[in-house]
Amino acid sequence: MNFDLKTLELTAAASEKCDLLIALIPEGFKPGKDALSTLAAQALKNGDLATKAGKSLQLYQAAGTAARRLILLGAGDGAARAMRQALLAVGGAIKAPHTKRVVVCFAAKAQAGAVNAAVQAVAEASYVYTTTKSKVEARALSRCVVGVHSAADVREAFDTGVALVSGVEFAREWGNRPANHATPTLLADAAKTLAKLPRIQCKVHGPAEVARLGMGAFLAVARGSEEPLRFIELRYSGAAKDKAPVVLVGKGITFDTGGISIKPAAEMDEMKFDMCGAASVLGVFRALGELQPDINVVGLIPACENMPDGRAVKPGDVVTSMSGQTIEILNTDAEGRLVLCDALTYAARLKPAAVVDIATLTGACVIALGGVRSGLFANNDALATALQDAGDTAQDLCWRMPLDDDYADGLKSNFADMGNVAGRAGGSITAAKFLQKYVGDLPWAHLDIAGTAWKGGAAKGSTGRPVGLLVQYLLNEAGATAGKAAKAAKVTKAARPASAAAAAGAPRAATAKPASNRRTAKAGGA
Repeated sequence: MNFDLKTLELTAAASEKCDLLIALIPEGFKPGKDALSTLAAQALKNGDLATKAGKSLQLYQAAGTAARRLILLGAGDGAARAMRQALLAVGGAIKAPHTKRVVVCFAAKAQAGAVNAAVQAVAEASYVYTTTKSKVEARALSRCVVGVHSAADVREAFDTGVALVSGVEFAREWGNRPANHATPTLLADAAKTLAKLPRIQCKVHGPAEVARLGMGAFLAVARGSEEPLRFIELRYSGAAKDKAPVVLVGKGITFDTGGISIKPAAEMDEMKFDMCGAASVLGVFRALGELQPDINVVGLIPACENMPDGRAVKPGDVVTSMSGQTIEILNTDAEGRLVLCDALTYAARLKPAAVVDIATLTGACVIALGGVRSGLFANNDALATALQDAGDTAQDLCWRMPLDDDYADGLKSNFADMGNVAGRAGGSITAAKFLQKYVGDLPWAHLDIAGTAWKGGAAKGSTGRPVGLLVQYLLNEAGATAGKAAKAAKVTKAARPASAAAAAGAPRAATAKPASNRRTAKAGGA
């Protein structure tokens, strides 16, 4: 799908030929003398339209407009949250089979975050999964024009939104694929396609290499499956080589039966979503390839199936992790932490600035937070704050949970250094405490996305979360680093004559990249 950003007010928007024109009417709307403004003002006056986010009035071939259909849509306070809520409320019209070209026009000055949210909401509303269907109508919408009072003022936010659409849809695609169409090998192949993007490299480790690394916990989980495991390593190099990377670790259990501790049959099909942490890492790298921020990022994905055959690991077995710590496997359905612990040990070798793991880890987190916020656990206050702030900005919310040492008491084992479960009470916290044993003093955070990575019921499908949160966090970190470098360069320049600096061959400070000049961007694609 193509997105365009135009300087386009209501007067000009009325002349845009399209299948659907959406005029966003915020609180405090001040109508002009054009036809659309007059129509909106009359509807508001007569009570046929309200500015509350999501309230709408739909018209067909309205006088004075070139659009086939017109929606006057309440936009609330005009902020990002209201914009998302409003556009998703008319998602049916956006996704309609005959809607190929949409114009979304802001009736008042647009906030940058609202433009970003509008792009993502249109993409979310029109998304259609087609990969394993023989007869299905693909997404009809091919072009969306976003009209604002000044395109230059919101260009960067628009470009970020379009890149996020690419990343989120990449994550949704792989999250939605059935397990036989998203094996560890196929997941690795998907990662390799990302290496075609600028500054991204991909390396895939097979079973023999994982064994040489000593990843005994990861190998134990994979033993019960005919599908060979894959350990995927992605690198995005956007900053100097000596800059420590942020490492993202995504749980990649491409199907989880529970192993010998087998799950109930009801809704077990949804365990194809147990690799959504891995999918989110792939989605982040897809967006990084578009955005090209000044930061180094490493993505690690331990990918395998958890199956119950004759070679499968058994309750009571003891395995040795890459760190050398031994684990008594009390429940084979607590396998995600076993593949993650070895990946976290590997991550520590990279001397990262921070490590964030992302996993559909515990049903307990779903009980605690539902499907609204992801669970956030962190051993570092600054990292926790940065992630929570990024989630708030991206409308991809999380909530910090406790990590008191007392919660780890239940992990004690008579036969190993630790057990892999600690009972039902505080299950999401004890799972995080298990992972914490593998990160030492590194700034580390764990995102439990079991409640947010997918939806069940009639709306069953991957959400692509938390790609938005992670990308926003990385962009914030890249901006902060660039700001510090520029400030340091300014101080250095002030401290000595320009000629001396030139004579010393001082390098130019790294700065944030200027906003893209593109006016059309293509979203999505697996």
